Amino acid sequence: MKTKTLVTLATLFVHQLPGFFAQGEVRIVEAAHMLDVESGKMVSPAIIVVEGDRIQSVNPERLPDGVESIDLGEMTLLPGLMDMHTHLTIDIDSAGDWIYQPVKETAADWALRGARNARLTLLAGFTTVRDVGSFRGLPDIALMRAIDSGLVDGPRMFPAGHAISITGGHCDITGFAPGVLEGGPEEGIADGVDEVLKAVRYQIKHGAKVIKVCATAGVLSFEGPVGAPQYSVEELRAVVEEAERHGLKVATHAHGTEGIINALRAGVHSIDHGSILNEEAIRLLKETGAYLVMNLYLNEALDISSLPVVLQEKEKYLQPLVEKSFQMAIKSGVNMAFGTDAAVFPHGDNAMEFAAQVDRGMAAIESIRGATLYAADLLGVDDRGLISKGRLADIIAVESSPLEDITTLQSVRFVMKGGVVYKQP
Repeated sequence: MKTKTLVTLATLFVHQLPGFFAQGEVRIVEAAHMLDVESGKMVSPAIIVVEGDRIQSVNPERLPDGVESIDLGEMTLLPGLMDMHTHLTIDIDSAGDWIYQPVKETAADWALRGARNARLTLLAGFTTVRDVGSFRGLPDIALMRAIDSGLVDGPRMFPAGHAISITGGHCDITGFAPGVLEGGPEEGIADGVDEVLKAVRYQIKHGAKVIKVCATAGVLSFEGPVGAPQYSVEELRAVVEEAERHGLKVATHAHGTEGIINALRAGVHSIDHGSILNEEAIRLLKETGAYLVMNLYLNEALDISSLPVVLQEKEKYLQPLVEKSFQMAIKSGVNMAFGTDAAVFPHGDNAMEFAAQVDRGMAAIESIRGATLYAADLLGVDDRGLISKGRLADIIAVESSPLEDITTLQSVRFVMKGGVVYKQP
């Protein structure tokens, strides 16, 4: 490979010093292969010139002199991956203790947990996430700021702050005695147009980069029945219009068909979960261009037996409907972006979702595009999702071609975010 100064993997030690090579220096990342996610083709060889936090050139005719190079040998390069549905400050443990976290822990506890989970997520190759709701006190926004300031290693975050929910709805904290953790618009608990406007404005005031609204009942909450609609079209439209006035998009928790349709009619930007689709929901997804963010790996990863019986019944009811809806979505060609609901299973295992999608019939390149090109489109950003000139130097490497073996994405060997190396062999 073309190289001016080779710095071997054994001597760099940048996995121990993530700040090394930062601050505007020029360096080269090279490997035998690169996946061009736009064309779906492999490019060989792959030589990426990085300057500061940006990609300066890809396979240039001439390399800059006196520049250090990271040679990744026979590996395959890809753009940094993106997960559109995470909860970095939360862990759903099999012992069931997570049910009591809201009354036993504080925002500081959740932020510290988030710091650990953010690093696990980054080292798994995910350089950007949408974090769609945390417990009280905005720990997700504190985590974003800590990452942005360099205090914590983690992906770039689009946090939601408090998710917007009806009183007693999926994103309210339910199951405790009256008076325990009751909330209002500041905590995201809002009923009627006036209150949802206040709730949205409060999250934006304190740093939210995406708005999360719960349009239906859910699984891991004690309201029922699963999938029941929980906001009117009028209320949902107020959420969307207010978010858009501030330049933000709306992610929508929605399992049930009626709630999905209500949200799409209101103009939301993504339907997260989308467990019970029908032909009208598919038509509206295509008509509006909204993204569907489904979570298939959950069907395999969630230990149903660890849940309270009422939640077990919800999950058992939804699982076959999720499988059916995913097949409908693939066949109809709706917009789909990659999301995992990490927290319900361990953070850092996000890439398991790729295999779950491919095993159920999605083309490998489409699954990868969901976590790169399509995720960037959903976020409304054009500075990532591709390895190309001018984009952020968010680059990962795996041992083999993910087009031939999608499971290789479960073992990311090299991670660069913004020109800084956080992991390498």
